[in-house]
Amino acid sequence: MAGTDRNRELITGGPAIILVEPQLGENIGMVARAMANFGLSNLRIVNPRDGWPNEKAISAASRADHVIDTARVYGTIEEAMADLTFVYATTARSRDGHKPVRGPVEAGGTLRVRENAGEKTGILFGRERIGLRNWEVGLADEIVTFPVNPAYASLNIAQAVLLMSYEWMKSGLSDPSETAFSAPEVVPAPKSDLHGLFAQIEEGLDARGYFRSDDKRMKAIDNLRAVLTRPGFSTDEISVLRGVIASLDRFDRKGERRAVEDFSAEMPEDSSGDLA
Repeated sequence: MAGTDRNRELITGGPAIILVEPQLGENIGMVARAMANFGLSNLRIVNPRDGWPNEKAISAASRADHVIDTARVYGTIEEAMADLTFVYATTARSRDGHKPVRGPVEAGGTLRVRENAGEKTGILFGRERIGLRNWEVGLADEIVTFPVNPAYASLNIAQAVLLMSYEWMKSGLSDPSETAFSAPEVVPAPKSDLHGLFAQIEEGLDARGYFRSDDKRMKAIDNLRAVLTRPGFSTDEISVLRGVIASLDRFDRKGERRAVEDFSAEMPEDSSGDLA
C-alpha cells in the first residue's frame, strides 16, 4: 500500500481510543487505520453491534494489523476507562453541565503532557447515529469538540478519530511546521550556465526575426533575462530547457523535420534535447 514502509520505525502507544457501541465493522477498521497513521495503537471497543473480531473491520483497516490485533472489547464504558486517569469525550453538540470544553489543538497538547508525565489517558467517541449520551459524556473529565460547519456538524466516527489522532501526532513535533520529508535541495546553476541559456534563446529569436528594431531588441532582452534569472534554475533545469529549445529547432512550422545541417549549429554542445 502506498505510503507504507515496514522497514521504518512503527510508532505506537498514546491515548486509548474508546469506541462506544460502534455499529459497522468498516468504521472500526477505518478508525484503526486513522490511528495507525498518526502513531496511536490502543483501541478499545465497547459492545460492538456486530461482534468481534470482525472481518469487515480487518479489511477496512488496510493492514493496520497492530491496532486491530491488540484491540480489546468491553461490556461497558466504565470497564473500558477504568484504568485511565484522564478522559476526553468528543461531541459536536452543546451539553448541559459544567465540564470544560476544549478544541482539538489544546486537547492534543494536554494529552501529550499527561502521557509524558506517565498518566494513562483516553478519548471517548460515540455511536455513528447518535454519538454519546449525556450520562456517558458525564463520565469523562472534559469535552473536546471540533470547529465544524454549525449547520452540518456531523462527523463520521473515523473522521473524528482522524482529527484527534492528527492533533496527537502534531503535539509531539518539535516544530509545528515539521514535515516527514522535504524537497531535494536545489543548488543554483553558475552564471555561465544561465548565460548559455540566454545566448541560445536570443540567437533563436534573432534567427526568426523576433526583434523588430535595435531599441526594442535591448528592452525585450532585458525583460527576458529578468524572467529567466528569477527562478534560480539549477544546472539540470537549465539543461532541460536548452534541450527543449534545441528540439524545437528540429522541425519547421509545418511540423516537418528539418535537415540536420539546418539546426545542428544551433544545438548546444551540453544538451541532448532529451527531457529525461
